[in-house]
Amino acid sequence: MPTLTRADAPTLDALFATRAQNTHPASVWPEEPEGLISLSYGFAAPELFPTTALHAAAGEVLAEDAPEALNYAPTYPGLVRLIAERMHERGIRCGPDNILVTHGSSQALGLLPQVLVDSGDTVIIEGPTFMGAVKYFAAADATLVTAPTDAQGMNVDALEAILRKQRERGVRPKFIYTIPTYHNPTGALMPLDRRKRLVALAAEYGVLLVEDDAYGDLRFEGEPATRLAALDEDGWVVHVSTFSKILAPGLRMGFAVARPEIIDRLRMFKIEGSSGPFMTRVVERFSADGRLDAHIAELNALYRRKRDLMLNTMARELPEGWQAEVPQGGFFIWVWLPGGMSATTLLKAAEREGVSFVPGTDFFANGQGDDAIRLAFSFQPEHLIVDGIRKLGVAMRQSM
Repeated sequence: MPTLTRADAPTLDALFATRAQNTHPASVWPEEPEGLISLSYGFAAPELFPTTALHAAAGEVLAEDAPEALNYAPTYPGLVRLIAERMHERGIRCGPDNILVTHGSSQALGLLPQVLVDSGDTVIIEGPTFMGAVKYFAAADATLVTAPTDAQGMNVDALEAILRKQRERGVRPKFIYTIPTYHNPTGALMPLDRRKRLVALAAEYGVLLVEDDAYGDLRFEGEPATRLAALDEDGWVVHVSTFSKILAPGLRMGFAVARPEIIDRLRMFKIEGSSGPFMTRVVERFSADGRLDAHIAELNALYRRKRDLMLNTMARELPEGWQAEVPQGGFFIWVWLPGGMSATTLLKAAEREGVSFVPGTDFFANGQGDDAIRLAFSFQPEHLIVDGIRKLGVAMRQSM
């Protein structure tokens, strides 16, 4: 009987599905060296977590509704009703059959390609964009086509040309992914006329339009933006949003609003079932009677102050040649670097000085972005925003 050597033994790699082979484990937030002032990630401001109010809401749920809240049960219908009410206030027509509560908006974005994308199907994304969502599309083996953005969001002229070219090739893209309100990473706010044209193009070409509205309530000035879903008369928009940015990310509570046929299929692939009878009750209890809107007003005052502080410090501490649009909401400032400066090279110098950011290359699927960086003003306390920008200025001068 032949003797098996270690080299002849079956390997674990052969058991992995094709989609899981040749991958490298990656954290959602890559590890940064200790001691850095991180201006990298869009974390919420911990100083305004409503811990006392959440504690009270949880206590009320346990005192009044513990048997249902702590057992196996569907998502609490009261939260679905609250979401529907908030959507109606934004002009989005929907009912319970149009809403799926998810574990953060990221789960909704992860479920969409499972429902819509077969290997090789085309998905249109923005460049730059939130690559956390795009990774879900890539994992489904979608063919990614990038539409450029400008200071007003997705360039719809370029998008129309892409759609026309795809149609000529006999290709019908499955969906267009866009962040029209306080874009991540650029902070751009798409104007109403461009929104109308975007929705019209989706209807004309029969392509779903996925509206990622994670930052839509974080508005520092101007009038509230009209959501794409509010302009949609034919059911081509899938609206995805979250409580993470306006309440607390750790609650992991998001939702999708779409036609019932889409919601039914998203629910089919959300195989773990409900989003938790206890936590959905707590979020609804906290949010009711205007408490959530009052909390959002406090957040917007704080984030506007942090945004202004970062911009003012940049004007004082960074060398000449950089450019940035002033975001009217959200968490981020997108900075175009002085001519010839590399974001990836600058990051190494910045980390030596004790500060970090995300290079622009992390927001493109096609390798662009080494001439820009994203700075987050949401998380750090104000004195560290000042110190972090000062350190960035030192690193930029060294790189020049």
